Amino acid sequence: MNNNRGRGLQPNALGTFDTVVMAIAGSAPAYSVAATTAVLVGAVGLASPAALLYCALPMTGIALAFSCLSRIDVNAGASYSWVGRTLHPFLGFISGWALVVSATIFMVAGSLPAGSMTLALFDQDLADDTALATVVGAAWFVAMLLVVLGGARLTVRAQLAMSGVELAVLALFAGLALFHTDNARAFDWSWFGFGHFDGMAGFASGALVAAFYYWGWDVTSNLSEETRDSRRTTGLAGLIGLGVVFLLFEVFTIAVNVILSSKQIDDNDANVLGVLGQEVWPGIGGKLLVVAVMLSTIATLETTLIQVTRSLFAMGRDRTMPAALGRVHPRWNTPWVAVTVVGAVALAMFVAANALGSVGEILSDAISAIGLQIAVYYGLAGLAAVVAYRKTLLRSAADFVLGGVWPLFGALFMFWIFVESLGELDTAAIAIGIGGLAVGLVPMLWYWRRGSDYYRPARLDATRTIEAEYVPIGSAPLGTRVHEGLSTDF
Repeated sequence: MNNNRGRGLQPNALGTFDTVVMAIAGSAPAYSVAATTAVLVGAVGLASPAALLYCALPMTGIALAFSCLSRIDVNAGASYSWVGRTLHPFLGFISGWALVVSATIFMVAGSLPAGSMTLALFDQDLADDTALATVVGAAWFVAMLLVVLGGARLTVRAQLAMSGVELAVLALFAGLALFHTDNARAFDWSWFGFGHFDGMAGFASGALVAAFYYWGWDVTSNLSEETRDSRRTTGLAGLIGLGVVFLLFEVFTIAVNVILSSKQIDDNDANVLGVLGQEVWPGIGGKLLVVAVMLSTIATLETTLIQVTRSLFAMGRDRTMPAALGRVHPRWNTPWVAVTVVGAVALAMFVAANALGSVGEILSDAISAIGLQIAVYYGLAGLAAVVAYRKTLLRSAADFVLGGVWPLFGALFMFWIFVESLGELDTAAIAIGIGGLAVGLVPMLWYWRRGSDYYRPARLDATRTIEAEYVPIGSAPLGTRVHEGLSTDF
């Protein structure tokens, strides 16, 4: 194994606890509540706890699908590989491209609040300056870029520190919120019903935003080639991470409904959690939660970078994107070309973001656009699991429900909210969401015509396990589907 060092991603770098932390950080609980609550409340009002609950059920089906698929195909591309080997290579590429585009958009949508929250620690007026927030956010982004470039072990150490502080602060304020007495309104169980939704279209809009809340737990699958016992660990960690963030999202969304007025939410669309902290613990509370949001945002920038760079790495390795993206640094065992390219594109987008408006306006359109793209690749992965496990579904009731019914329900739900929400979103969000997916048709058709073997896949089947053969670097012919360097299936 040592002779292959530098030729592939670093194997066995992450353990089970590390991977669970990465799953939680990927969903960014503090950031999601702070940046997305105003958007969710704008879409569904007091029904925000219901939107999160009813999206969590199909999202669990998607997490089960990822868990099932990761057991039979360990691949840094995750849904890109799975969907291509079960449904169709074109759909597989679109699945991977949807992740790449949504993650790239998020790097701007996430970096702006990181800059804004950092400035808010010193002066709230500075935090409202989009240009300055962009500069500071870009600085944090570059820092995380360097951490990701430094390897999986450095990445997880940084993640443990940031997410540890974030979760401790959130747990403290969850407890304080329970005993807060100066409330804007009384708790009402109807917030978990359907009565507050404006019809099915309104429910779909809320579910689309809720999907953005949860997005990110699947980073564990993109890290599968770098995880110990990855066939078991990556899926389990994703499910645990999803469960933890669901509880945090519900607690803080209920607290926002109870403690903050509609005007407070509207006036602080990018800093709802900071205002909540100030209400719960005047003086220091707002600052502490701003720190939690800042760390959460920076932490999820790191996990998003991992997702997009590992996906591009898998695409470069398969020659469905430029082959240089599949190159690995000889010392750090990271896809350094993919990291560099993503960094350059994101920094260019930071500059463009200054012309788009305020932090809140940028977040609203970006969140809706990303929600559309998430629905596409999650939905395709859910279908892929059902197809891959179709021969085993009748072995037991558990296999039928956990490997078939629930993932299928999750997939159909994702496709439904995608179609239903198109009529509710504004033109900018649809243009970003659909336009971003359409751009992927260009490299897909180009490399298909060049004869990449990705488009002639070995079918993925749960009755057998895909084993990747080791091929010395430089010896694989152009367009091959085998992976150069370290075996990617441990």
